[in-house]
Amino acid sequence: MTKIETFRVPPRWLFLRVETSDGLVGWGEPVLEGRAATVEAAVHELAPQVMGSDASRIEDTWQRLTRSGFYRHGPVLNSAIAGYDQALWDIAGKRLGVPVHDLLGGAVRDRVRTYSWVGGDDPAGVREHIQARLDQGFTAVKMNASGALRHIDSPAAITDVVDRARAARETLGDSGDFALDFHGRVSPAMAHRLLPLLEELMPMWVEEPVVPELSAEHLPRLVERSSIPIATGERAFSRWDFKPLLEAGIAVAQPDISHAGGISETRRIAAMAETYGAGLAPHCPLGPIALASCLQVDLVSPNTVIQESSLGIHYNEGWDLLDYLVDTSPFDVREGHIDRLTGPGLGVEIDEAEVRKAAAHGHEWATPTWNHADGSLAEW
Repeated sequence: MTKIETFRVPPRWLFLRVETSDGLVGWGEPVLEGRAATVEAAVHELAPQVMGSDASRIEDTWQRLTRSGFYRHGPVLNSAIAGYDQALWDIAGKRLGVPVHDLLGGAVRDRVRTYSWVGGDDPAGVREHIQARLDQGFTAVKMNASGALRHIDSPAAITDVVDRARAARETLGDSGDFALDFHGRVSPAMAHRLLPLLEELMPMWVEEPVVPELSAEHLPRLVERSSIPIATGERAFSRWDFKPLLEAGIAVAQPDISHAGGISETRRIAAMAETYGAGLAPHCPLGPIALASCLQVDLVSPNTVIQESSLGIHYNEGWDLLDYLVDTSPFDVREGHIDRLTGPGLGVEIDEAEVRKAAAHGHEWATPTWNHADGSLAEW
């Protein structure tokens, strides 16, 4: 590796360009939403460890970036490492003229089911938004279950959550799917109250029913007491973070390929989840490089359930998933699926001129701060 560049591009992403001595270019997406500048600094801080090294030694690079520092893992470092890892797999595939999934053992499926978001942070207009997704070719969606909730909220707030889920089920019918993201906004007490009320509507899963720091104590109880599949993992950053979640009995593991160490570590998490009977549904409300990386892992993982896409998500104002691609067709959605990527490397061609132009604009996206009516901080 001879040259490394980062590009902070709207709406809230960070791209990494890695170039080799023989002119091959690989792309990665090392970003943590709301902490793009911090991860960008980490990418450049790690650069001396990779400059001049052999780009083909992907696992050795991953091990050195992960283990050579005394302080390891966590969202910032693992996101920075993820970008390098994605870029090196991209280079490896381009060098051999094959997609990354061929290097990972070959595809076990011809297409990957995908879903997109509806409803926004404080969800509204669910029926209309779902219909728009159906018209785009999706057969599954995900939405936040609620806005901010108090530790023990009112019957009206509970009814709003259930009514919103019912609207989703009625719009999708029995052949479509919706997932409810509790987003860590729901206290354990409210999660125990809500899950039984949602069972008859059969959501595909309930996501992050409690904040990660309460998972060890409460996830096993929630799993035992509800027939609704529990999904979580976007705030778990390594296979070691996933071990207690899988032991708790989650049904779906959701590593984020731009936070959890890239393609290499996400592939290991997927295999680990398989040994626990858990499915894989990578978290990806991000850009095209992250989505392409996810799809490469999805294609080789027998336990893949479905893949998240940020197309049209409420954060993508002004710029969207497809805007940085030379050819958008690899991400076409047909009958709720994206076909197997066949191009070399990650399978997509990044429009470098558009990336450089957008990076001049940049972004300063920050996680929203919410407050309850009494002024106290609310979980976003």
